[in-house]
Amino acid sequence: MTLSRSLTLGVSVLALAGLTVAATGVEARTFLQDEPAGARQAVATAYVSAIRVEGNERIDSQTIVSYLPFQAGATVDAELIDTAVKTLYRTDLFSDVQIQMQGSEMVVTVVESPIINQVVFEGNKAMTKDKLREEVQIRPRGVFTKAKVQEDVQRIVELYRKGGRISATVTPKIVELPQKRVDLIFEIDEGPKTGVSQINFVGNKAFSDNDLKGVVVTQKSLWWKFFSSNDNYDPDRMDYDREQLRKFYTNRGYYDFRIISAVAELTPDRKDFVISYTLDEGEKYNFGRITIKTDNDKLKAENLQRSVAIRPGQLYESDRVEKAVDDLTFAAGSSGFAFVDIRPQEEADPNTKKVDLVFNVHEGARVYIDKVNIVGNTQTLDRVVRRQMLVSEGDAYNKALLERSRIYIAGLGFFKEGEEGVKISEKPSPAAGKTNIEVAVIEQPTGELSFGAGFSSIQKFILDIGISQRNFRGTGQDVRARIQTGSIQKDIDFSFTEPRFMGRNVSAGFDIFSSSYRYRGVDFRTESSGAGLRLGYNLNGYSVLRLRYNIRKDYISTTANNCDSLLYSCGNGLTSSVGYSLSYDRRNDFIQPTRGWNAVLRQDIAGLGGDVKYVATEGEAHWYHGFRKDMILHVSGSAGTKVPWGGDSVRINDRFFKGGDTMRGFEYAGIGPRDINSTYALGGQTYAIGSAELGIPNGLPDQYGLKTALFLDIGTLGGIDKSLKVYGPGTNTPGQINTSIKDDYTARVSAGITIRWKSPMGPIQFDLSQVLSKADYDKVETFRFSQSTQF
Repeated sequence: MTLSRSLTLGVSVLALAGLTVAATGVEARTFLQDEPAGARQAVATAYVSAIRVEGNERIDSQTIVSYLPFQAGATVDAELIDTAVKTLYRTDLFSDVQIQMQGSEMVVTVVESPIINQVVFEGNKAMTKDKLREEVQIRPRGVFTKAKVQEDVQRIVELYRKGGRISATVTPKIVELPQKRVDLIFEIDEGPKTGVSQINFVGNKAFSDNDLKGVVVTQKSLWWKFFSSNDNYDPDRMDYDREQLRKFYTNRGYYDFRIISAVAELTPDRKDFVISYTLDEGEKYNFGRITIKTDNDKLKAENLQRSVAIRPGQLYESDRVEKAVDDLTFAAGSSGFAFVDIRPQEEADPNTKKVDLVFNVHEGARVYIDKVNIVGNTQTLDRVVRRQMLVSEGDAYNKALLERSRIYIAGLGFFKEGEEGVKISEKPSPAAGKTNIEVAVIEQPTGELSFGAGFSSIQKFILDIGISQRNFRGTGQDVRARIQTGSIQKDIDFSFTEPRFMGRNVSAGFDIFSSSYRYRGVDFRTESSGAGLRLGYNLNGYSVLRLRYNIRKDYISTTANNCDSLLYSCGNGLTSSVGYSLSYDRRNDFIQPTRGWNAVLRQDIAGLGGDVKYVATEGEAHWYHGFRKDMILHVSGSAGTKVPWGGDSVRINDRFFKGGDTMRGFEYAGIGPRDINSTYALGGQTYAIGSAELGIPNGLPDQYGLKTALFLDIGTLGGIDKSLKVYGPGTNTPGQINTSIKDDYTARVSAGITIRWKSPMGPIQFDLSQVLSKADYDKVETFRFSQSTQF
């Protein structure tokens, strides 16, 4: 039945506005049968032989009796009956309750509260119905009570008030339906929207009005701010703005800054508000003495002092005090003291303009871990998560190790990105001196069957078919198989990694591969096939040692018409190499780091069998600093060299080729030694590249997956064995130096913007570059994009 038909049939509409009835405020009618009102006080008790329920339609009688604080066979008095009435009211299931005694039988008469059929909003234009439904607590098929309705009225009014409509009113009405059902209607008069015509600051000298307007969230109403939600008067937002002003000043040395008054006044036409802040900036202060006091000898003050980054003489900043408390709490947790109370005490001297800090550290008893519970994992086995933990049951509580454990678990890549993907929290334990640890995870898909096609400025057309499972059978095993073909590269590979080989803290894996690559600008093709074995061992919580052995068969061909420098650099053969890598990682997150650094050193020795002899050494380091969520500075550097031994030379397919991904602004193999006559890139034996990248806000929501960053790349590449610069036999001038080979260490510099898009088709990257310094023979590339399929 529609609402209009209900009204046509003569169903009454009852106004409810202002009729609030709290459960504990209902007048409970409790009395003993046949006793005059004045004589009830004389009857102290009554025996209840049976309990009968009347008036109920939907709710079972036994259910109602179960709510009573007594049962048949009990002796009751007026006070106990009054408690029974209030108990039934508090269930919100009844609009009226009466309890009477008929002889020794108790009769409970109830009027059931109506059930809500539907909730209707009328008169709303500025707010959508979906937004209003999210705000109210009453739902269809729920129990109707006047108190709940009035609470929802206040919620709707508050929602409109925050939206700048302070004169909005809401009138609730009901439409009675058969079978104890009602339609609930909220009639809304939104009223006009009140904006902000002016924001004034009085008393500010150190900072201009424009500076302070950039601090507060509330903005002046302007006609072109269509999508702004902060250009209206909201008392809660004003309170927030007061706090923002306080932080702004106290983080710039103004220790005794205060807001004398914050006033919002309606304009004469009552359409807008004028907001005025009267400020007392005070004077600038510096930090004075920094003292730490502890009440336990096991927590040495001198040890905690090292974790405090504040130094005497520095400009006073309130945020640094809060950070010092966090750092001290973390340091105490690292020492095994889970529950510490750190209270900073500030003592300002107006004469010296210094603020002395005293951190009073009070710690509880040493806490141990009782149980570690893993929740939220439906596919991943518990042991896969537990083996990433640096603490276990029975260990002393250590906050630092728990935080590091969270990073390791998130680093598996099995769980949702961000802080909500992996949460480690403390839960109470019934055992004294112990705490439980709960690891809550939200899993994400780890397997993928992909078939993709794309286009790259390097590869042109790309066809990619692959199957991968990073968490095979929930055991953490990584299995991958892939076939990729493009205009210049073809790859077939299969790999398997067991993260806990033979149940030990050792990872093991193998790789089988076959590939061919035609180097752009080099005019030669390599075909390689081989296999490799890998072992990895976690030395401690931060460093990992990896060992590897690779064997590779190379076949190299060239279309050059003579042997010159390119052909003499080439050669077919078998490469047998053994190597290691040592990495150290202090990032705060392996997936999306915002703080910390990591570094890796790699070395490979070729010549233990096979036809090729060289020692390759490479190093790489990254440093991250997040200023805010979308503004992260990433500084990186890498360098490497290959040195031949045993009279051998480093062949062209073993040299370093840089550009493209590794040096933006230049083509792949666009920098380094080159034969200027043939324009062939020859690669180099030594390189060094540094990069700085700063994320910049683009104003787009996170769900778009679009990130932008400014970058500056600096690098060089050079070094070819001198013997390869001499014309060989079969050439026109054997034994002479080939002057067309350019080989130096010219510094290359480029800058630009990078756009990364996590698209549904896979990650896409655009690079817009401006080359600032280069060699005359380099190949530049001012625009580049690449697309690949994720595995």
